Amino acid sequence: MTTFDLTTDGPSRAGRVMTVVAAVVMAGAAAFSGMSSTGTDKRLVVLPLAAVLAGVLATLAFTRFAVFVLLILGVRSSIDLAKLSGPSNGNTMTNTAVARGLDPSSILAVLFLLAAALWLIAQYARTGHLRGSRLRLALVCFSLTGFVGLPGSSQLQASALEALRILSVVMMYIVLEQLITTPQMLRKVLTAAYASLAFPLLYQLFTMATGNTASEVKGSFTRITGPFTQANTFARYLAFMIVFGVAVLPHISRRARLVLVPMLGLSCVFLLLTLTRGALIAAVIGVVIVGLVQRSKAILGGMVVALLAALVAFPSVGSRFSEIGTSSTAGGAPTGNTLAWRLQYWTEVLPLANVNPVTGIGLNVTQYQTDAAKQPHNDFIRAYVETGILGLLAYVSMLAAMVGNARRAVRRSRPGTLERGVAAGALGCAWCYIITSLAANVMSNVVSLWYLITFTAAAAYVARQRPLPDPTNPALSQPARSGAVQR
Repeated sequence: MTTFDLTTDGPSRAGRVMTVVAAVVMAGAAAFSGMSSTGTDKRLVVLPLAAVLAGVLATLAFTRFAVFVLLILGVRSSIDLAKLSGPSNGNTMTNTAVARGLDPSSILAVLFLLAAALWLIAQYARTGHLRGSRLRLALVCFSLTGFVGLPGSSQLQASALEALRILSVVMMYIVLEQLITTPQMLRKVLTAAYASLAFPLLYQLFTMATGNTASEVKGSFTRITGPFTQANTFARYLAFMIVFGVAVLPHISRRARLVLVPMLGLSCVFLLLTLTRGALIAAVIGVVIVGLVQRSKAILGGMVVALLAALVAFPSVGSRFSEIGTSSTAGGAPTGNTLAWRLQYWTEVLPLANVNPVTGIGLNVTQYQTDAAKQPHNDFIRAYVETGILGLLAYVSMLAAMVGNARRAVRRSRPGTLERGVAAGALGCAWCYIITSLAANVMSNVVSLWYLITFTAAAAYVARQRPLPDPTNPALSQPARSGAVQR
């Protein structure tokens, strides 16, 4: 038995001792952090707590790895509240590679990568193999293109950090692909993902109730941000949670529904208040796909009613979309005709790839080489410019594999089951991501992609199963193999 515990059994005596030590250190760090909170340097508050939390999570990772994964899924959406760097766009003093590297989210990503790598090595040593798929291969290939382009990057630290962020998303899929082997673990993973929704919703409610709404002002609009630094990030996260939540809602217990329904309702309201057009359009299309796959008139009819109600209750949403036809530009204040601004910016960004069309200029370098100091606002263009032709091919292959994975899950699940809901939700989320990527920077938005990839891994579990015999149509039924989904 390797010293790295692969089971989910209780921690060893050494593990309990480490936990106690970590708790003592946490108390000391919390005291120091509290004493430092009166100062002006946010790092004196955040970094001690981040270091202690990393120590506690490391202890958990080495004793109960599955619990560690579920825990970080549950908290990942909350820790951007302690972010030290500024928004991801722009080459500013608050968004240097060093500042981003000190963010609690970056520390968590590195910790997860180390723990996951050790766990996977130990898994392979014990069983002699790791469960694989075409999607995993496509994800790994795309991740590697980010590292292949490092020698040609003019901002090595920024590119390396971005490559690690993308790798953490890929690693999350690989880990969940190994962990989700039973219906019970499938439910635990989905529960952890939706537990992550509680804090962002409560935090936004709290700030609104206290008159200090978490928001950002862009032009004439005020857009809520939740615990994130940007409304766009909050919107993408909510869009994935809404699409998948609508898909599984009919297939969960009544008690779970009593919790999920108000969460999804509030998520819809907050998504509207982010005024993020791309995420709104993608969420609507994702829900429509879910309704079509599940052949649910209730979902499709509910979507129509919800859209009409939104236009009446939130006139700012209609005003936001009406800007697309205006003649004002978006450059410095992204409010006017952002489509026209994007088209112009893409013509400026594309020639950057001419320096190295095969492997690109390096991840996250575009914003350092343009006057606007922004990412390309199109992940397909970004894949080509920053990772070259190799990266673009790998990126498109990854998207195709993601959609194919969800479609296989649909074919191998029976209508009216949770598995069909998971499959439909994953397909809706995949298209939601693709549509958002056409005019936004989502490729390395880890906080959103961890949940997208969680739903994708859940669908991969369903796709590995054969459908159980259908009592209503036995002629088309196939015998279930060992490990098939049980109801």
